[in-house]
Amino acid sequence: MAFQKAVKGTALIGGGAIATVFGLSQFSQYRNKHGTFVRVQAAEAVTVPIKNHFPTREQQILALQTTSEFDVLVIGGGATGCGCALDAVTRGLKTALLERDDFSSGTSSRSTKLIHGGVRYLQKAIMKLDFEQYKMVKEALEERANLLEIAPHLSAPLPIMLPVYKWWQLPYYWFGIKLYDLVAGSQCLKSSYVLSKSRALELFPMLRKDELVGAIVYYDGQHNDARMNLAIALTAARYGAATANYAEVLRLLKTTDPASGKERVCGVRCRDVLTGQEFDVKAKCVINATGPFTDSVRKMDDQEVPNICQPSAGVHIVMPGYYSPGNMGLLDPATSDGRVIFFLPWEKMTIAGTTDSPTDVTSHPIPTEEDINFILNEVRNYLSADVEVRRGDVLAAWSGIRPLVTDPNSKDTQSISRNHVVTISDSGLVTIAGGKWTTYRAMAQDTIDAAIQAHDLKAGSSKTIGLQLQGAEDWSPTLYIRLVQDYGLESEVAQHLASTYGDKAFEVAKIAQVTGKRWPIVGKRLVSEFPYIEAEVVYGVKEYARTAVDMISRRTRLAFLNVQAAEEALPRIVDIMGKELNWSEQKKKEELEAAKKFLYYEMGYKVKSDQLTDSSEISLVPSDIERYKKRFHMFDKDKKGFITILDVQRVLESISVQIAENTLHDILNEVDLNKNGQVELNEFLQLMSAIQKGHVSGSRLAVLMKTAEENLHRRVVIPVDRSGGGL
Repeated sequence: MAFQKAVKGTALIGGGAIATVFGLSQFSQYRNKHGTFVRVQAAEAVTVPIKNHFPTREQQILALQTTSEFDVLVIGGGATGCGCALDAVTRGLKTALLERDDFSSGTSSRSTKLIHGGVRYLQKAIMKLDFEQYKMVKEALEERANLLEIAPHLSAPLPIMLPVYKWWQLPYYWFGIKLYDLVAGSQCLKSSYVLSKSRALELFPMLRKDELVGAIVYYDGQHNDARMNLAIALTAARYGAATANYAEVLRLLKTTDPASGKERVCGVRCRDVLTGQEFDVKAKCVINATGPFTDSVRKMDDQEVPNICQPSAGVHIVMPGYYSPGNMGLLDPATSDGRVIFFLPWEKMTIAGTTDSPTDVTSHPIPTEEDINFILNEVRNYLSADVEVRRGDVLAAWSGIRPLVTDPNSKDTQSISRNHVVTISDSGLVTIAGGKWTTYRAMAQDTIDAAIQAHDLKAGSSKTIGLQLQGAEDWSPTLYIRLVQDYGLESEVAQHLASTYGDKAFEVAKIAQVTGKRWPIVGKRLVSEFPYIEAEVVYGVKEYARTAVDMISRRTRLAFLNVQAAEEALPRIVDIMGKELNWSEQKKKEELEAAKKFLYYEMGYKVKSDQLTDSSEISLVPSDIERYKKRFHMFDKDKKGFITILDVQRVLESISVQIAENTLHDILNEVDLNKNGQVELNEFLQLMSAIQKGHVSGSRLAVLMKTAEENLHRRVVIPVDRSGGGL
């Protein structure tokens, strides 16, 4: 009864205000040109022909070297840069794009994976009567609808629950979420709704029950960010843009304008990072779309220009899928320090984040233990006491740098703009900075509009609203069934291929290897618990992947889902890439080491190893120490004080169990802190102590030794697959 009264009261309180905002929303159709989705089919509006296949990287480099002058040259292969290239090329402009690393290697692959307008920004807009903030939310919601439509294989609506623990918060949050729906207008994904306590717990059983009043569920979009970025780049390439990753801009080229006598940017000097070859690329207009590195390119143009980028680090963690329902996210609207935390299902795992703290600009941001523990503590506040939130369940962690900007054209140059800013320097360099993932297309449209006007380029209006991205054209929700039926792929693998490559999944299936099993017929997995298959590595090379890091982090998402699984898959990935790219043995070794370094520092492996070090405290009661010593000495028969692969093999043989030597090596290596090829008693006790404290989970050695001890006189299979244990 109390719940029903609260809902009725909510409706009365919010009714008049909602009507007011609804009128404001109707009044503010300030972007009718792309906000109303009058569907003149975008593909028909684009007069530029699209190729069936994108060119090879070698062909793209050749085009960059031999084209006398491009209309537009974009620096930066993130979402905004690739969006600019796609917008320009579909208007009929001769377009080039250079990225010094890989497409989406920076911020664009390290997001919260949401396509959203920003509930918190709308709250600020209403509380502060900030019309600019309101316009930003409105634009983002329009772009959200477009993005879900142009890449349905990579994106989908996601319900997100906002749990309520105080009665007065129910009308407050309900009102705010309803405003969010109303601002979205006809682009509202699904209407938000209120849940009773019992219904909220039914949908999200992990939720903390104490003092729970009810919950509100609203809808936003979710996507595979790195693959979405790549789809934009590949679509631009198919329309004719000369796009190249691993092409670093060394300096800007300038010429003197005979009419004005001023210097004008007319291209760049760049270097093919893979070959070391340097060459010039000329262009009428150069666009700086480098995210956190905005100021470094601006200073290539003018050393004295003040910085406009205010970098902020956002850390995310990935935990096992059992921490959240398969199709329901969670929003913590007010963390202990005033930030917002999302807790979302993603790729059958659970992603939690983000933090927000000032940082230096770097190509290799590293997640800190402090940020990881902050997120874990916030998660604990919302989950039931029955769910033990363990540090050891963190499977991956990463940090991304948000390129927040101050508007140099604003009177208050110290004020951070959450919206995007387009500036044009005296020499004609066009810079696009700020904004958010969701609005990449609108940012690109504004940038190309400004470039056309500033450089007197001959082109029409933007054609990218409704323009389908790579893989979307013939995709359908049931496409995966054809993959199963026509090729004999596992259902899980087929679903993964369909949701990653869209209608291009058939190209991957065609090159999948025969397994030699009754089922599945084709599709050898890279690691047992993830649906990534070896054929994706071959196809990834065609998609411009040139390093092992490209493959584990952006063509597949293994590094973002489980760093141990990614490390396990690396040798096979390097072998396949080596064959495709003609790598020498030395090159393969270098790639393997570089990828391991990436996992160690940038994806949270370092903070994992810091949980179990030589100085780790052993906090076990005496009875546990004796029990674990007895278990250890069962393997260390000679009382050496350490165990090796031979010791483990001897015990396993005595119970008629065989495990491959390379697997045993990997199992011991997880615990071998000083990397001397053996596990010492102290290392084993540190491991067991860390497991008890929840700092480490899923240790294969611990499971193997316990199982062997319990079944020494029986004949059972000992499991050695990773249990999903984390960092």
